[in-house]
Amino acid sequence: MAQVLFRISIVILIIFNSGLLVAQNSITLEDICSTRKFNADNVYGIRSLNDGVHYTVLENGGIEKYSYETGDPVEAIVSKKDFILNGDTLKIDEYEFNKSETKLLIATESQPLYRHSASYRYFAFDRTTKKLKELAGGKHVYHATFSPVSNQVAYVLNNNLYVEDLDTKKMVAVTSNGVQNQIINGMADWVYEEEFAFTKAFEWSPDGRFIAFYEFDEKEVKQFSMTTYEGNLYPEEYRFKYPKAGEANSQVDIFIYHLDRDLKVKVELGERSDIYIPRIKWTNDPATLSIQRMNRLQNRIELLFADALKGKTRVVIKESADTYIDVTDNLTFLDGGEFIWSSEKDGYNHLYMYDAAGNEKVQLTAGEWDVTDFYGIDAKGKNFYYQSSEEGPTQRHVYAASLNGSFKRKLTPNKGQSSPRFSKTKEYFINNYSDANTPDFVSLINAKGKEIRVLKDNLKLGKTLRDVNAPKKEFFTFTPSHGIPLNGWMIKPNDFDASKKYPVMVMVYGGPGSNTVHDGWNTYWGTGRHLWQLMLAQQGYIVVSVDNRGTGNRGRDFKNCTYQELGKLETEDLIETAKYLGNLKYVTASRIGIFGWSYGGYMSSLALTKGADYYTMAIAVAPVTNWRFYDSVYTERYMRTPQENASGYDDNSPINHVDKMKGAYLLVHGTGDDNVHFQNSVEMTEALIRANKQFDFYMYPDRNHGIYGNNARLHLFTKMTDFIKKNL
Repeated sequence: MAQVLFRISIVILIIFNSGLLVAQNSITLEDICSTRKFNADNVYGIRSLNDGVHYTVLENGGIEKYSYETGDPVEAIVSKKDFILNGDTLKIDEYEFNKSETKLLIATESQPLYRHSASYRYFAFDRTTKKLKELAGGKHVYHATFSPVSNQVAYVLNNNLYVEDLDTKKMVAVTSNGVQNQIINGMADWVYEEEFAFTKAFEWSPDGRFIAFYEFDEKEVKQFSMTTYEGNLYPEEYRFKYPKAGEANSQVDIFIYHLDRDLKVKVELGERSDIYIPRIKWTNDPATLSIQRMNRLQNRIELLFADALKGKTRVVIKESADTYIDVTDNLTFLDGGEFIWSSEKDGYNHLYMYDAAGNEKVQLTAGEWDVTDFYGIDAKGKNFYYQSSEEGPTQRHVYAASLNGSFKRKLTPNKGQSSPRFSKTKEYFINNYSDANTPDFVSLINAKGKEIRVLKDNLKLGKTLRDVNAPKKEFFTFTPSHGIPLNGWMIKPNDFDASKKYPVMVMVYGGPGSNTVHDGWNTYWGTGRHLWQLMLAQQGYIVVSVDNRGTGNRGRDFKNCTYQELGKLETEDLIETAKYLGNLKYVTASRIGIFGWSYGGYMSSLALTKGADYYTMAIAVAPVTNWRFYDSVYTERYMRTPQENASGYDDNSPINHVDKMKGAYLLVHGTGDDNVHFQNSVEMTEALIRANKQFDFYMYPDRNHGIYGNNARLHLFTKMTDFIKKNL
C-alpha cells in the first residue's frame, strides 16, 4: 500500500511540475503588465551633434557622447555627480543643447498637464565650468528653449511668455495678459495640442532677434468639467476649455516680439472667421516667418510669409480639397529661398519643390504610394531623405534621392518597418528595424545604406519569446463584396489544427489615416496589447486585425472615402471581415468577438450594434459613442459641423443603435479622460438602460485616456481576458 501511495505521489508531482512548466512556457498578464520581461532594448535620448559624426544619449543617469563611426564613448557630457542639488541626484527627463553646444538645458521633475504637455524644473548646465543655474527661480515652467545666438532662454509660466538672461538672471515678461481658461501665450490650447500635435507655441528667429508666438483667446470656448477623486473626502472639480464639434474655438493670433525694442508686432492673418493656424516656422531669412492658415473645415490651406518688422503677410501657396487636408511637418527651407512642401494633390502624399515666390519647380517624389515621413536635406544641399510605403502599406522603408532627380537609393533593405534618427549632416542614421515577428534591431547605417555596426540586437528578448512559445503573425488579403481588397494579419494558436474550429478575436482601430496591419513589432498596438494578442492566441483564439477603408498609406481616395460618414464604411468592412472569417473552415462563425480602444472602441461598439448578426461579443475601451461629444478640430475635419451634417453624426453613432445589440458588451472608461470624455460612456450606459440591454461596465477612477498607474493595466487586461473567456 505504501509503494502504491508513493507511486501515486510521484505521478501527481510529475503532473503538477509539468503544469508549472507549461505555465512558465507561456505569456502571462503579470509579465505583460508588471515586469520588464518583454521590454526591448533601445537607445534613448539621442541628440546628433553639430559635427554630424557624434551623438549623445541618456545613459546611466547622465548624458554620454559617442562616435557614430566607432560606437566608442568619447566624453561624459553630464554625469550623475554633476546633477546633484542639496545632496539629491536629480533625474534627467529631457535635455537640449544651445546652438554652440557649450551649454545644455536639463529638465527634471516632470508634471504632466494633458496627454502631451508637461512642465519641468529646468537647469542650465555649463560644459566648461560644470556648474548648474536654475531657471525661473526654481518654478516649474514649460518649453524652456535657448536663444540661437545668446545666453537667453524663453519659456512659458502661468500662461505668459518670458525671456530670462542666464548671465544677469533678469526675467523679461514678453506677455502679461495670460489667465487660466482665458488667455494662453506661447503654449497650445487643449485642442491644438491634441489634434495639431504641438505644445510649444513659440519659435526663436534664426538670428535670435525675434520670437514668434501664439496667443490663444479661450474666453468664448465652453468649459468642460471633470470630477477628480484621488482619495479626497470631498472630490474636486477640474475645469478646462474644450471646444466640441460645432462649438466656439479659441481666437488665435500670432505676434512677433522684438527683443531689442521690447516690442510686440501683431501679424496680419486676414479674415478672422473661424481659422486655424496649425504651424508657424521661420524661413532661412531671419526676418520672414512662414504661417500655415486653414479654414475651419480644413479643406483649404494657405502658406503665408510674414514680415517680422511690420507683421504684413503675403500668400505664397493655396491648396484646396473636396474632403480635407492633413497637416504635416514636412515644410523645409533651402538656401536661396526655395522650399519643400508635401501634398496629396496627385492622389498620394508626395514632396514638391517651390521657389520663393510659391511657383512649383519640380515634383520630387511620385508614384502610387505615400511619403510617410520626411527627414530633410543633407549638409551639401544635394540629397533628401524620406520614408515611404513604396513596397506596400504594411512596409516602411527609408530612401535617399537627389534634388535634381539623378539618383534614388533604398537605404533599408529588409522587409518590415524602419524608423531612422538622422545625424544633423545626414551622414549617418540610427535605425530601428523590426518585422511582425522580430523585435527592434537598432543599428547605425551610413548615407549609402551600409550598416556600420549594431547598437541593440534584442537577441535576449528574441530568446525569451521563443522560450514562451510566442505565436507568429501571418498576413493575408481578402476582397469583400465592394471589390476593394483589404489587408489583414492573423495570429493562430501554436497547436493550430485546420481540421478544428476556433473562436476569433478581431482587434480594431480603423480611424482615418491609421494602420494596424503593420509588418513591424508592436508598431501600432504598443508592447502590452501586442503581447496580449499573442497570449490570447496561446490560449486557443485566432486573433485578427484588418485595415478597413479610411485607413492610411493607400492614397488619398482610400483614406478620405469615409468623409462625412465616419463609421459607415468601416462598419461595413467589419461585417465583411466577420463574413470572410466565418467562411474559413477552421473558424466558428458564431464565436467572433471584437476589441477596440478609443476610435477602436467606437468601432467595436458599432460592430455589436449595426453588426450584431456577425459579432457575438465586444469590448470597448474609452470609446466615442456620439461624435457630437468629441472635439471640434478632429471631428469636423472628417464630418464637417453637426449643423451642416446632422445625419452623418447621428446615423453612425453607436449610442443611436443600442436597440440592435444582441451579444455581450464590456464598456470601460477612465473618469479622468480629458480626451474622449467619460460622458461618452455615461450616455451610452443610459441608452443601454433605456433599451433594456444588459452589459458590463468598468470605470477606472481618475485615469486618463491611457488607463494606467497603480496596477490599472493589469486589472484592466485581467478583466478583459476573463470577459473573453466567459463570452467567446
